[in-house]
Amino acid sequence: MRVLLFCLLCLALPAHADSYISRLLNKPVPGGVAVVDLGAGNGTPTASYQGKPVLVVHEQGQRWLAIVGVPLSSKAGSQSLVAKDASGNRTLSFTVGSKHYAEQRITLKNQRQVNPNPADLKRIEKELAEQTRAYQRFSPGTPSNLLLDKPVNGPLSSRFGVRRFFNGEERNPHAGLDFAVAAGTPIKTPAAGKVILIGNYFFNGNTVFVDHGQGFISMFCHMSKIDVKLGQQLARGGVVGKVGSTGRATGPHMHWNISLNDVRVDPAIFIGAFEP
Repeated sequence: MRVLLFCLLCLALPAHADSYISRLLNKPVPGGVAVVDLGAGNGTPTASYQGKPVLVVHEQGQRWLAIVGVPLSSKAGSQSLVAKDASGNRTLSFTVGSKHYAEQRITLKNQRQVNPNPADLKRIEKELAEQTRAYQRFSPGTPSNLLLDKPVNGPLSSRFGVRRFFNGEERNPHAGLDFAVAAGTPIKTPAAGKVILIGNYFFNGNTVFVDHGQGFISMFCHMSKIDVKLGQQLARGGVVGKVGSTGRATGPHMHWNISLNDVRVDPAIFIGAFEP
């Protein structure tokens, strides 16, 4: 009986180490996601990374997992997070690998969208602060799903993390995914959530933020039309608006950001389209 029990435990261990969520999401590279096993534990644990709260989920009623957004600026090597449960605080380590991101060169006719004037800069500063507060939101509740639906059906036209040069001048790396779809195409939320920010911004154009829970946030921008209201609760697949080319855009497309613990990460990880 003891031998049988030992064998069953051995068979169970790889399942914990290589869980469904780990196989789906664990891409611990700059701009990626690290899935950290918090153990079975007593009660619901919490976790923080670089001083910010982290999404924690319970898989198969057995293990608690931290779903950690890794900043694009991270260097390869060891990282750590702090977990807390009924037994106290623990520091857990995970390893960040390396990843090369391509370059993208874009020509814009509107030079102000490359080098904004002083009035533009004042507007941009205000809008950035507003969006930063939305990304920092950490609400209770577990996301409805971690394997996400595509907001639109269409080919990817620009991937996450590419180094972008506008009219030959380098700017921030691409913080999301672009889908090449026609103007007016409905954009659907990939998981249930609450609309926490709506705006028309200098760079992003018509924009909607949807909070899926525990710092797991989608942002959609460049829309031609917004079809939701602030505070509205959306079911998975609910329409947030329509594809457009507002803001800094060379043509109609759907831009989608995903944020975890106030870190923009590659949305391709959540739709099974990640490229190492």
